[in-house]
Amino acid sequence: MLFHLLVPLADEFLVFNVVRYLTFRTGAAIITALIVAFVLGPRIIRHLRKVQNGGQPIRLDGPESHLITKKGTPTMGGFMILLALTVSTLLWADLSNGFVWAALFVTIGFGAVGFADDWLKVTRRQSGGLPGRAKLALLTGIAVVAAFWITSMLPASLASYLAVPFFKQVLVDFGWGFIAFAVFVMVGASNAVNLTDGLDGLAVVPVMIAIAVFALISYLVGNALFANYLQLHYVPGSGELAVFCGALAGGGLGFLWFNAPPAAVFMGDTGSLSLGGALGSVSVITKHELVLAIVGGLFVLETVSVVVQVVSFKLTGRRVFRMAPLHHHFEKKGWAESTIVIRFWIIATILALVGLSTLKLR
Repeated sequence: MLFHLLVPLADEFLVFNVVRYLTFRTGAAIITALIVAFVLGPRIIRHLRKVQNGGQPIRLDGPESHLITKKGTPTMGGFMILLALTVSTLLWADLSNGFVWAALFVTIGFGAVGFADDWLKVTRRQSGGLPGRAKLALLTGIAVVAAFWITSMLPASLASYLAVPFFKQVLVDFGWGFIAFAVFVMVGASNAVNLTDGLDGLAVVPVMIAIAVFALISYLVGNALFANYLQLHYVPGSGELAVFCGALAGGGLGFLWFNAPPAAVFMGDTGSLSLGGALGSVSVITKHELVLAIVGGLFVLETVSVVVQVVSFKLTGRRVFRMAPLHHHFEKKGWAESTIVIRFWIIATILALVGLSTLKLR
């Protein structure tokens, strides 16, 4: 909005010329989202406490300590992130850019599914919300629409192709199968972040780390000069996603203020599903889907731990981990919650650096 209002005035008022720069608008988006979260966060939390009457229901089959330490904490705090993200993106992004709208569509759409799931949990006072198949069907439907939308805006030379990191010229043509692959990336990333969200601050910081990496990737891939120099696949218009990523990082940082241990609010599926969807959609647009698996390797690890646990128990009747996802395994081993969270943050940072190396090692 401000981009369209202020850029026409730049020739007359030079101070507005900074709005033309993507880096300035990305920084402004971070600050704006942070302010929105700080200002509206306390009001949102008070309202959630009022309407939820007891906060998020705690799983009876989860770690026993959660029945004491997490009891009464309201959920659906992801709405705070979504609100900050949406306001900031609409203010600072070029709204004529279709990629921005596609990423917002996935993020808000997945957030709406998470909101419905969280609402059913708190109103029914049980840990189960939407049936698993219904939730998956809704997420898949949104992702299918987004996948067709995104591929229609991508250059024909890239639309159905998968770029392979570390190899500058390798493109794998999936044909129409790329739609299914894109859906898998978005829905898979969404559920992976959802599985990781089990401790105070555990999911939101790795998401911010990953989205910061993709803000840089978006900026580089959307700039013909940088993309050519780094031998990346140039995607015209994708640079504007840096503003979207910045807004998401700012909203996440504002949420972390209230989610820091002991959490005043949980993000719930409203936040985790939408954040994962945002990461997935940006990776599809920038043609860095496989890099997401590296940068978001912590989310992959958590998901794999669940799959291994389920498969092992069904086939042998034995559990590989004391509890899945993986962070609960370490809780059962006696690790302090803060120890698990900080060590997982460190792992996320290392994986982000490895993912960044793919931009140059080709």
